Amino acid sequence: MTPLFDITERVYLITGATGALAGSAADYLAAQGARIVYLGRSQDKLDTALAKCHAITPDAECIGLVADVLDRTALERARDIVLKKWGRIDGLLNGAGGNMPGATIPPDKSFSDLDFESFQQVVDLNLHGTVLPSLVFTPAMIEGGRGSIINYSSVSAPNAVTRVVGYSAAKAGVENFTRWLAVDMARRTGGKVRVNAIMPGFFLGEQNRRLLTNEDGSLTDRGNTIVANTPFGRFGNADELFGALHYLLADASQFVTGTILPVDGGFVAFSGV
Repeated sequence: MTPLFDITERVYLITGATGALAGSAADYLAAQGARIVYLGRSQDKLDTALAKCHAITPDAECIGLVADVLDRTALERARDIVLKKWGRIDGLLNGAGGNMPGATIPPDKSFSDLDFESFQQVVDLNLHGTVLPSLVFTPAMIEGGRGSIINYSSVSAPNAVTRVVGYSAAKAGVENFTRWLAVDMARRTGGKVRVNAIMPGFFLGEQNRRLLTNEDGSLTDRGNTIVANTPFGRFGNADELFGALHYLLADASQFVTGTILPVDGGFVAFSGV
């Protein structure tokens, strides 16, 4: 592998690693020779994720640690375990996130029907669940003299995607936080610790499958609208995020910070006409 893209033995922590997108990214990075820490809230799900990782890459160096992204004590405990085992932290993927029905406006409802408690929970998970792990893990990167943080934005952050009001607001916050922390880390570390985000387009997962597809696999009206507004004419596949993630973690992007990289099949570039 070219040195610019060589991530062998680098230590990366991945939140939300029992989920579809972050989990597949963890599996990919482990297959590239990185040392991967799967972070999740359920030991059973972590065990399943680690078994999958080893099925793909039998000699993978990966461990699973229970840590909620909103639990500072658990995150600090995970940090200490990783530093004791491998001596450093080279990167963090803030992959934990998601939505919930109460923070979404159904077609037959209006903004006045918003469940504010659900809105707060979605903001907590997506925004605060990005800020807190970054807060806990960046000191080890600074001390180690190298680090790359990748946050997960969404095409609903720069655009007014209907219905997903809580998720959109949270991801817009993630984008601003990404730029803020990128500038702060650049000034404090001379560019040794970088902060960027990827902006996934529409990928089918368990959380949105019912919204976008019918039981027979055909697209719902909303699914058809999204595909019609995606120049590639389809949803994304999880493995289509790997190249962007690898680039932002590796030395190939050593002069890149504060950027939001769309991986969306052209969705944010398209005006819809």
